[in-house]
Amino acid sequence: MQTDMQHNIGQLFMVGFDALEPNDHIIGLIRERRIGGVILFRRNVHTPAQVSALCQKLQEINAEVSDEPLLIALDQEGGMVMRIEQGVTPIPAAMAFQAAGSVEECRQINFINGDEMRQIGINMMLAPVLDVNNNRLNPIIGVRAYGEDADTVVRYGMAALRGQQEAGVIVTAKHFPGHGDTAVDSHYSMALVPHDLQRLRAVELVPFRAAIAGGVDAIMTAHVAFPAIEPDPSVPATLSKAVLTGLLREEMGYEGVIISDCLEMGAIADGVGVAAGAVATLQAGVDIVLISHREDQQRAALAAVSDAVAQGAIGAQRIGDALARVRRLKQARAVGGWRERAAIPGGLMTAESIALAKKVQKAALCVQGGFRPLDPTLPVSLITVEVRSRSEVDEVANGRNNEARSSMLPALQKAGFDVREYAMSAEALDAEVAEAIAFAAGAQQIVVQTYNAMLVEGQRRLLAAMPADKLWVVAGRLPYDLDLAPQAQGRLAAFGCRPAALEPVVERLVGAA
Repeated sequence: MQTDMQHNIGQLFMVGFDALEPNDHIIGLIRERRIGGVILFRRNVHTPAQVSALCQKLQEINAEVSDEPLLIALDQEGGMVMRIEQGVTPIPAAMAFQAAGSVEECRQINFINGDEMRQIGINMMLAPVLDVNNNRLNPIIGVRAYGEDADTVVRYGMAALRGQQEAGVIVTAKHFPGHGDTAVDSHYSMALVPHDLQRLRAVELVPFRAAIAGGVDAIMTAHVAFPAIEPDPSVPATLSKAVLTGLLREEMGYEGVIISDCLEMGAIADGVGVAAGAVATLQAGVDIVLISHREDQQRAALAAVSDAVAQGAIGAQRIGDALARVRRLKQARAVGGWRERAAIPGGLMTAESIALAKKVQKAALCVQGGFRPLDPTLPVSLITVEVRSRSEVDEVANGRNNEARSSMLPALQKAGFDVREYAMSAEALDAEVAEAIAFAAGAQQIVVQTYNAMLVEGQRRLLAAMPADKLWVVAGRLPYDLDLAPQAQGRLAAFGCRPAALEPVVERLVGAA
């Protein structure tokens, strides 16, 4: 039994690699360690046909050594978190559905999202986000959440969950027990939620309780400390037996798969380390260990877990239970049907799906305070704050494709406006801020498209320097940015800055809507 268990440890790992087709890195881990899952990012994406071929090839390589198909997962949440963007229906950000006001359309669009991914070969959605975004200073959740209170998150989050379930893909609720009330990005360091257990049960845990009742397939952990549950503040939920076994399994009665968030994130990698983290998260109750990037870290973690099992540090019952849950997870329709899937996806971006996505995105447009459209007889000075550096969440700048910029320039020009643009990074470095202020000097109409300005001092300084009587502000992600310019001539938010989200913004700015 011990030999069989060692043979199957790889089934408890989900790993990533950097290529558009299977390379030595992922082929080696599949053949030598029989890993159970693969996570894809934009680095793996060119076109839907290419991703479809990649998924098929991965499954074929795996079938040479295992009767258990691979889990192939993707963070296809919507909004800025769209790993596959070209050739698929643009999904609005989670918070946009609340603004649009239709729970049923949230379900419909998430069915479309899940169905398109299933056609492409993705069988596991790392969505929906069920965090309650009740901290405006949250740098990582924000518009990825369905709302700012538990009831709203339950209404829309469960609609999203049902839609994806109906599409036949595996659905993953995240980030347990809740990443909403934090002001730290756990990709870089560990966050902490200080509330007592009564408050957690009344807010953070409510959407996850609903998801469990709704039959959610998997739940992803948060690299966040919860001292009300885990007394050691240096131990995040991902590594806490009190959180994952005591709370989630025993108190909340969850019987499905628990998957860790990526162990290469700073909260783990800069703490106990990836390899030790893999051992600790399995001991705590996780069933799938997620390590998204480096082969050396992945192999070190596999070796550490194998050693821990051999030495009895991870019990045979713990590994056996995890393997059984993973096998049950792989009974999902999207997993078992990989051989019958069409090589070229044929039902993507239908006219109906595009129309529905546009309808929701337009209805979600928020206009705060008084508004007057731009004057078409006057030139426009556009300042665009855009994502340029690599980010685990907003990957547009890191993809292999030449993606469309998150800029209103083409649409404004198409509408007949005389526009000049200054583009700057989301970090808003001092030199960029100074150049942007100089660029806008003397302008008759200034449009500033922010990106989480309330969290970035340079962007706040830029807005403060703009003359309010000539200023229009578009919140490119967090809608809270609009509070920074209360006297602007127009303040609009669309919960994102990709082209599909900016389209209704431009229509309103130019007076066409």
